Amino acid sequence: MAEEEKIEVEENNTQEQKLDERAEMKEAMLRLAAEFDNYKKRTRREIEEASILGKAALIKDMLPVIDEFQLAIVAMEKSDDKHMLKGVTMLYTNLMDTLKRNGLSEIKCEGRFDPFRHEILMVRESKEKEGTILEVVKKGYEFGGKMIRPASVIVAKQVNEKNGKQ
Repeated sequence: MAEEEKIEVEENNTQEQKLDERAEMKEAMLRLAAEFDNYKKRTRREIEEASILGKAALIKDMLPVIDEFQLAIVAMEKSDDKHMLKGVTMLYTNLMDTLKRNGLSEIKCEGRFDPFRHEILMVRESKEKEGTILEVVKKGYEFGGKMIRPASVIVAKQVNEKNGKQ
């Protein structure tokens, strides 16, 4: 009888061990599944960030081309060849529409100077309130809400009424 009890106790111990092992394996499997899910999310996020950085770098490299397009349009407006002006304007518009669809936006340059969005190239005396943007020399751009180039502007400096100078 004692032998049967001993066998029964051993069977109970092995069953308990198997249940414990099963619970540990299940827990390890769940932990591994969670780690894999986190890995997938992290890599997806890293790929998206790399894509955005790549687009931003490409667009930043294209800014001089955009500036040259704008200068060409201004020069062509003074010429007699309106067909050429229309063609270049269409190309410029298509390029800008494509870049805007991909996250590029112009920095607004109305009203007061903002040191976080504008760069002062020159200060000109004016009857406007001091710090008012008088002219945009070079457009500024943002990509995905982050500035990639500040706008270059000319701002007002108030004229001293007594002698015409400040």
